[in-house]
Amino acid sequence: MNSVSIVIGSICILLIAYRLYGTFMASRVLKIDAYEKKNVPTPSHKLDDGRDYVPTNKWVTFGHHFAAIAAAGPLVGPVLAAQFGYLPSLLWLLIGAVIGGAVHDLVVLFCSMRRDGKSFSEVAKDELGPVAGFCTGMAMLFIITITMAGLSLVVLNALERNPWGTFAVGITIPIAMGVGLYHKKTGNLKLATIVGFALIMLAVIFGHYLNGTWLGDLLTFDSQTLAIILPIYAFFAAALPVWLLLQPRDYLSTFMKVGVFAALIIGVIAINPSIKFPAFTEFLGGGPVVAGPVWPFVSITIACGAISGFHVFVGSGTTPKMLNRWKDAKPVAFGAMLVECAVALMALIAAVSLEPGDYFAINSTPDQYAELGMQHVHLSELENEVNMDLEGRTGGAVTLAVGMTYIFKAIPFFANIAAYFYQFVILFEAIFILTAIDAGTRTARYLIQDFLGNFIKPLKRMDSIPANVVASALACLVWGYLLYSGDISSVWALFGVSNQLMASIGLIIGATVVLKIADKRWYMLTCLIPLAYLYVTVNVAGYWMTKNVYLNPDDPGYNVVNGVLSIIMLILGLVIIIAAIKKWSQLWKIPQAELVKQSDSEIAS
Repeated sequence: MNSVSIVIGSICILLIAYRLYGTFMASRVLKIDAYEKKNVPTPSHKLDDGRDYVPTNKWVTFGHHFAAIAAAGPLVGPVLAAQFGYLPSLLWLLIGAVIGGAVHDLVVLFCSMRRDGKSFSEVAKDELGPVAGFCTGMAMLFIITITMAGLSLVVLNALERNPWGTFAVGITIPIAMGVGLYHKKTGNLKLATIVGFALIMLAVIFGHYLNGTWLGDLLTFDSQTLAIILPIYAFFAAALPVWLLLQPRDYLSTFMKVGVFAALIIGVIAINPSIKFPAFTEFLGGGPVVAGPVWPFVSITIACGAISGFHVFVGSGTTPKMLNRWKDAKPVAFGAMLVECAVALMALIAAVSLEPGDYFAINSTPDQYAELGMQHVHLSELENEVNMDLEGRTGGAVTLAVGMTYIFKAIPFFANIAAYFYQFVILFEAIFILTAIDAGTRTARYLIQDFLGNFIKPLKRMDSIPANVVASALACLVWGYLLYSGDISSVWALFGVSNQLMASIGLIIGATVVLKIADKRWYMLTCLIPLAYLYVTVNVAGYWMTKNVYLNPDDPGYNVVNGVLSIIMLILGLVIIIAAIKKWSQLWKIPQAELVKQSDSEIAS
């Protein structure tokens, strides 16, 4: 099997799905064309305040939306799921993204726009009642907290005993702050961009010379030390103004993301590396990377590349307040999810282009790898080329960087810059993850203040510095504990379960809205079919992990807190699905024509 046929075939499927299924969802199911014909204002026009609600060009909105949803998930999830072979991951990416993820993102965005860009917990409250709204808010708090731990673990394993990478990533903080300060003072974005990007490249080059120096020794951290440093960093980063660190680093990292994956696509097409993995490996029942069986864990592990509940935060956050026209929802939501799927496919290609022996050596502990009885093929050669020890660097980020480096080895002169390219990819992944951690910790702070503020009134004040400090510290303490006490197999599975549960909730609300507005009730199946699969998958995975890992004293991933979190999340999902079924039964009794008429009154012109 060669990679070019997979890439071209997959892109064709995604383009056809966008043209046909995306149009069907937007025009027939959600009836977005009708909103255009009636000149119903979007929330950005209706509530235009020049700050949060701002009518924005659809391609600018697309760029913002894609940068916000495509963090580490599509990069890491497919790499970890490669344990099962290339075919299970490939099938779930294509089927899940088209039938599930793109539909989910479009209906979530649409549901929020119908309610003037409200957050999803408020949308759930309006559609299903206060109990479902409260449970949705709780679920959102859980997923954002667990997501921070899962993403941080990827950075932790990539930077462990890696002073070169630690320096390159760490120096982006003052660089981004400098860019933010200069742009705010002068307004010269072009010069700030050129200088900022040039400094980042120089940091990657200079980092090579740190090995063996006092500074290199100072920046050589073990995993436990990094697990303490990252939450402390996030606490301060979340407290800084967004224009000082978050926005400039997010902006600079966009160039890196586009450049890296454009290079990977060109490289795959030009070099056409062969797929070294079989369609199915011997680890369908579980293995050293993912403990559980191929189902349900291929879906849980891949997560964001196919369908992601994390997108709810964006689809009911900034994006619905920016859309200039209703019809822009299709390219922004449906389209961006399919592009994210393409990114995940390229990450999968990079992983399965490695020899299985090399892949499992990177993604297993030394003891686990010894039990597999596999042999290295190119790993020693790759270690020499990138000047790094690669064995046991679990988490997916290192595997992606090594896989991309391995693909480009076919270029004759590339061996001379392989080490720099490897560290650049590590930097590229880490910056995106840290940006997500900054924004996620800030979001967790808002949610904590919103919930606990009902019981502790001073905490509710968003303009209070002590309240912000306490909420930020609590958020960092919780996900920092999960990070410190977990490993990639257990924490990533916990992230996957919570993420997919949130996606299930998104589809539940989407199905409710479709039932109310659609001309034909069977259109509701567009949400119910992926919901049925996803909800069963989430519950099976949550039960399996709780029983066999989190609450099993004999398992290395034994963690009572993770087990309790899993149980609470599954209960929240059950409460919401019961509330939804009750609501659907009430709506079903109303003639469809009358139901559509009632739903039209919910949209104020």
